[in-house]
Amino acid sequence: MSENINAYSLEVSTRLDALTEWAVAGGLNEAAEALAQTLSDGGVIQAFGTGHSEAFAMEIAGRAGGLIPTSKIALRDLVLHGERDVAVLDSLEGSVLERETGIAKELFDLSLVDPRDIFLIASNSGVNGSIVGLALIAKERGHKVIAVTSLEHTNAVETKHPSGMRLSEIADIVIDNRAPFGDTTLEVSGGGGVGAVSSITAAYIAQLLTIETVQCLVRAGKKPPIYVSANIPGGDEHNTALVGQYAGRLRREA
Repeated sequence: MSENINAYSLEVSTRLDALTEWAVAGGLNEAAEALAQTLSDGGVIQAFGTGHSEAFAMEIAGRAGGLIPTSKIALRDLVLHGERDVAVLDSLEGSVLERETGIAKELFDLSLVDPRDIFLIASNSGVNGSIVGLALIAKERGHKVIAVTSLEHTNAVETKHPSGMRLSEIADIVIDNRAPFGDTTLEVSGGGGVGAVSSITAAYIAQLLTIETVQCLVRAGKKPPIYVSANIPGGDEHNTALVGQYAGRLRREA
């Protein structure tokens, strides 16, 4: 048992170390500067991910230590803010939904998007219809797009979007999450694999992006709009005051 745990720990730590080395060498600079410029111009970071990549969007939008001008786009918005029946969010239907190409415009139109906003889209495969479609629409509408994806995986599979494009081919800036093809890192006797890493590396990337974006704002002489934990004295008051500056532009439903 401990052998597999140690092997998985090494798979994770090796990837986090590689991301750290890349970031220290300036790998995040372009993305952080783009995010900081968006916030300086009064824009909001629009985060989107489906399946387990929604965890990345949650890491970006609406958490303690994170940036306040962030909004999360989710497939459930089609039900909560659109006219889709809740049945489409069933586990099976939900996985089919993320592959639909036609829902991208529906999602975009339901979202609280301002012309100044930037899109931060995460997808391990980078080929599903909703992901590629939303990235294309964002670009068509003049928004910059930053992608977080597995280059190893996305380059090994065919896109499911009729454009023939992958998320990595649409985005202005691409960040490789270092996950392997299929995401898992340990083989199971008899076939299959376990030990997925994309959620871990994506969460790490989200935090690195936040840290570097804040540093860009500080260097520019601006006070970063950061969430304080609601579980410490004064947290709610601090957050409410800053969120109020973006009334009608932020969405973070669970």
